[in-house]
Amino acid sequence: MVENEQIVNKIVEGIQEKKGKRIVVVDMSDLQEAPCSYFVICEGDSRVHVGAIAHSIKDWVRDEIKVKPYAIDGLENAEWIAMDYGQIIVHVFQRAPREFYDIEHLWEDAKLTEIEDII
Repeated sequence: MVENEQIVNKIVEGIQEKKGKRIVVVDMSDLQEAPCSYFVICEGDSRVHVGAIAHSIKDWVRDEIKVKPYAIDGLENAEWIAMDYGQIIVHVFQRAPREFYDIEHLWEDAKLTEIEDII
């Protein structure tokens, strides 16, 4: 069985493959009221970029560790794509919706890890 941390690492690699920006891993595994164990949040520059990041995550995780998402929502408008990996939810945003919803700070009592952008 694949561990959550391994899936999170492969998700981050999939994001980096398409130059996703401002990656934050929100570890909620110690919080009782959390909806899941992890959020992985990132952003892209446009609808096309956000869509490419989401497809990269799906393909990368499937090819590297044989794990598929249970569901993906938001591909149509690609402003905010949510990907459900069970205990891990991935949020791929365009900048404006990310700043508006600011979901990583809704869980600021969780452990937030910022991943440096690949230039």
